[in-house]
Amino acid sequence: MSASLAAPLVTASYIGATILFIMSLGGLSHPESSRRGNLYGMIGMAIAVLATIFGPSVTAAGIPWIIGAMAVGGSIGFYAARTVQMTQMPELVALMHSLVGLAAMLVGFTSYIDPAASTGFSGTEKIIHEVEIYIGIFIGAITFSGSIIAFGKLSGKIGGKPLLLPARHWINLLGLLVVLWFGREFLRAESIDAGMTPLMVMTAVALLFGIHMVMAIGGADMPVVVSMLNSYSGWAAAATGFMLSNDLLIVIGALVGSSGAILSYIMCRAMNRHFVSVIAGGFGTSGGTVAAAGSQPAGEVVPISATETAELLRDAKNVIIVPGYGMAVAQAQHTVFEITRHLREKGINVRFGIHPVAGRMPGHMNVLLAEAKVPYDIVMEMDEINGDFPGTDVTMVIGANDIVNPAAQDDPSSPIAGMPVLEVWKSRISIVMKRSMASGYAGVDNPLFYKDNNRMLFGDAKKMLDEVLMALKV
Repeated sequence: MSASLAAPLVTASYIGATILFIMSLGGLSHPESSRRGNLYGMIGMAIAVLATIFGPSVTAAGIPWIIGAMAVGGSIGFYAARTVQMTQMPELVALMHSLVGLAAMLVGFTSYIDPAASTGFSGTEKIIHEVEIYIGIFIGAITFSGSIIAFGKLSGKIGGKPLLLPARHWINLLGLLVVLWFGREFLRAESIDAGMTPLMVMTAVALLFGIHMVMAIGGADMPVVVSMLNSYSGWAAAATGFMLSNDLLIVIGALVGSSGAILSYIMCRAMNRHFVSVIAGGFGTSGGTVAAAGSQPAGEVVPISATETAELLRDAKNVIIVPGYGMAVAQAQHTVFEITRHLREKGINVRFGIHPVAGRMPGHMNVLLAEAKVPYDIVMEMDEINGDFPGTDVTMVIGANDIVNPAAQDDPSSPIAGMPVLEVWKSRISIVMKRSMASGYAGVDNPLFYKDNNRMLFGDAKKMLDEVLMALKV
C-alpha cells in the first residue's frame, strides 16, 4: 500500500477507533451495558493497533518485532486474566497502571536518544518536542513508582499506615523546584549527552516523588489512589502520544486521564475529603487495631449465631445487604447470591446497598456481585437506598466497617466526620459480620457495634454465610 493511500486510511481508522472508545466509556457507565462497552473498547483497540502496524510509520522490518512483543504481552495478560482472583483486582489494576508509566518513560528516553525521532525539528518546534519528552517522562515516572507502591499497599506487602515525614510538604516543593531547574538545563543542553544528565536527575526525583506521594496516603484513601493513578496513566499515555505524534494516543490518554480525574473527584466527595488533602497524606492504619478501651463507645456487643441470623432473615419482609472488603477477602459473594435467591423465592424483598468507596477500588463490590450473577436491578447505590433503611427489617453488613460508621454523622471529632455513610443503624435490626472487633481500614472505632438494635456475627464470612444458608434451607 502506498504511503499516500495509507495515511488517509490510518486517519479514518483512528477516527473510528476514537468513536468506539467514547462509546465504550458510555457503555461502562452502567452494569447492564458494560459488556457492550467492553466490546466497543476491544474493537476500537484492535482497529487502532492494526492501523498503526500497517500504517506508513512502521517499516516491514519492524512488524515481526511488534507482533512478537504483542504475543508475549498478550499471553501474560491472558494468563493473568484467567488466574487472578477477583479479590486481587485492585492490586492488578495498580500494577497495570505502573506499566503505562513505564512505557511513557521508555518512549520518552527513546524519543530523545534516537536522532530519527527528532528529525525535522528546529527552533521552537525542537523546544516544544523536548518539553513533551520532559513532561512525559516526569508523569510516567510518578505513575510508575506510585503505582508500584499502591500495588504493595493493596496486596498487603506494604502497610496501609501513611508515612508522614517531617516537613514532607517542603520536601515535595523542593523536589518540584529541582524538576523545574533541571528542566531549564535540559532545554539549554546543546547535545544529547549534555541533556541526559538533567533528564536522569529529573527522572530520579519523579520516581522518589511518586513513592513519597503514595506512601503518605493512608489505607482508607486507597480507593481514591487507584482512580487517581488511573488518571495519571491516562495523562502519561497522552504525553506519549505527543512524543510519537500519534493523535489517537493523545485522544485516548485524554479520555482516560479526564475520566480518572472525574472519578477521583467523585470518590473524594463520597468520603467528604478534598483531593489535595488526600495527596497531602490521608488517614489509615495497617489493618484494624482495636481502639483503646477508654475511647470505646458505651454499651455492650450482642453476639448472634448463624441459626438466629437465619431466623431473622426468614421472618423479614425487607432485607438490605451491605457488602464490604471482608466479603471479597472471604470470597463469599457466591454464597451471598444463594442466600439472596433463596430469600427472594420466599417473597422477601432483598436489595444491596453499595457505598462508592466500598472495597479497595471504584466499583469493587459491583464487580464481585456481578461475578456472582446478582441481578443488577437489586444492586443500589448509597444515595438510592439510604432513605429505605427505616423501613427495613434486617440489614446484613458483610465485612464493611467505615462505610456504615455512625460516627461520621454523630462525632465531629472523628477522622471520618462528614463522610456520607450507609445508615444501617436505622433499620429494625442490623447484623454486622466480622472476624473480630478490630477497627476498619481507617483505624476508627465503630459505635454501630454497640447499638441496642445491632447484632454481631463473628467468624469468617464465607463459613458463617454457609451456615446461614444451611439454616435457611432447613
